[in-house]
Amino acid sequence: MLTPEIEQMLTDTVRSVARAVILPRFRRLGAGDISTKSGPSDLVTLADTEAEALMTTAIRAAWPGAVVLGEEAVAADPENRDRMADADWAVILDPVDGTWNFAKGLATFGVLLAVCHRGLPVFGMLYDPVMDDWIVASPGQGATMVTSDGAHILATSKEIRPHRMNGYISLGLYSNDLRRRIVQDIPDFGRLSSLRCACHEYRMVAQGHSEFALSGPTPHPWDHAAGVLAVTEAGGVVRFLDGTAYHTGRRKGVLLAAGSAELWDTLAQRFAYLA
Repeated sequence: MLTPEIEQMLTDTVRSVARAVILPRFRRLGAGDISTKSGPSDLVTLADTEAEALMTTAIRAAWPGAVVLGEEAVAADPENRDRMADADWAVILDPVDGTWNFAKGLATFGVLLAVCHRGLPVFGMLYDPVMDDWIVASPGQGATMVTSDGAHILATSKEIRPHRMNGYISLGLYSNDLRRRIVQDIPDFGRLSSLRCACHEYRMVAQGHSEFALSGPTPHPWDHAAGVLAVTEAGGVVRFLDGTAYHTGRRKGVLLAAGSAELWDTLAQRFAYLA
């Protein structure tokens, strides 16, 4: 069972491992410390594998009743993907989200951790190792940004005028035909971009700095479970474009995170061709 003590342990584990093995390797990776998975832009570094191993070991020791799995565990054994959704309690890790940025020396990367109960996120942490600050969220408890200045309750933007909106869409995750269609919509918005890091995109939406984020067609739990909870608890809406609620077991479908229900409805109609 998830308790405040376990939540604190998870937060402490993420921070300590980031200090021990992620930050020391930032901008210090050798050629042999970086490899590819599905393609040349799908990178994994020594920091990813070391951090996931350390976090997994520490969390399993402190919470033996939970299944603890990360992105690299699924890459090594795809059957672990189903275990994330089937477990009563699962801790899902993305040890270095935004690995491409991390490997190229860009400071836009983070650590994502979600606790899911039978496939539904019930605790989320979105951590920035560079600034040592994080967002935590739990159902009914709101989303909180924790910094050196203290804890601050977050609220999403309620902007609905397209020309005043900032949004995120990862065009590279779509087919060429869909990219062309998405590009036709771009002039109507204030700015559409991609940070190549789900952690920071969800953080920006949860803080009200951006109005929406549209995922790619394969919603990996390690990329989205924590962010879905953070945006929802900050007052936003996150659903698949077909209107169904988020669940880690779903393998296909585009997630839309928006600052308000009104904006979600409007954007879901506009991007319905991606559903």
